[in-house]
Amino acid sequence: MPQPLVSIICLCYNHERCLRPALDSVLAQTYPNLEVIIVDDCSTDNSVGIIREYVQRHPQLKFISTGRNLGNTKAFNIGWRASHGRFILDFATDDVLLPERVAQQVQQFEKLPPDYGVVYSDAEYISDDSEHLYLHSQKYKAAPDGDVFAEVLGRYFICPPTMLIRREVFEELHGYDEGLAYEDFDFWIRSARKYKYAYLPEVTTKRRLHSRSLSSTWYTKGNQLLASTVVVCKRAAKMVRTEQERNALARRLKYEARQAYLTGNFTEAEQLLELLEQTTGTPFLYRFIRELNRHEINLGFLRTLNNWLRYRQ
Repeated sequence: MPQPLVSIICLCYNHERCLRPALDSVLAQTYPNLEVIIVDDCSTDNSVGIIREYVQRHPQLKFISTGRNLGNTKAFNIGWRASHGRFILDFATDDVLLPERVAQQVQQFEKLPPDYGVVYSDAEYISDDSEHLYLHSQKYKAAPDGDVFAEVLGRYFICPPTMLIRREVFEELHGYDEGLAYEDFDFWIRSARKYKYAYLPEVTTKRRLHSRSLSSTWYTKGNQLLASTVVVCKRAAKMVRTEQERNALARRLKYEARQAYLTGNFTEAEQLLELLEQTTGTPFLYRFIRELNRHEINLGFLRTLNNWLRYRQ
């Protein structure tokens, strides 16, 4: 019986420095039945030159240029809609896949019933210079299986580039929401409402952390990432069914509201606190925060102080 086709959608935007090891790691996969589609989102560095070099040497690689910079969600949707695989891997070309990555996750999927839509795994975080930093499992201890909807509502625990996803999931969701500035949280909420997740306790991926990563600018004042989080939280509020899920959403709203307030994102903080009131009611501390927020009394120094105390040597 032939092994199922896996489509690796390689997303590139100004990844010149990391692109060769990323593409080499795709070509080094031990799994034989692969479709590799490289989507460049109108890079301004030499990424396209490197991609063309690889395509010339490896004709099995497919190359799509977006023509103009569209952002991750739109660029990825172009890639997966051009693919044919039973399973889809969303791969940013500043990361690195370990050689057994696809083979291990397909083997895991073959043991699972069809209501499992995602297999995710452990990962190694590396620096800009490819030096080891830490393992995902060291920072995020619990990795649940099965129905993870309440878990993804309440906390971050999935390393996004480790996911292998059934094609049916993307078809049902119509891909990523192109109106959002980032895709992970919304994808988890919408997919986990129907599909189960399975955890593979193996390091399959090296995820690169660098100064240009989205997480480094997440709560910058006026950043569209936080506005997208508000949209997803409002969407999630309409999907909760149980008290456990409602409480999980409240945990998320409290965290995001605190961060929004302490970074001067007063509009988003108000929206999150209003949603918290509608979800479980507002505890005293958050009523107090809401009053400070409405008067735009900036206590951002507390966040700075907390971070300094947390990370000082």
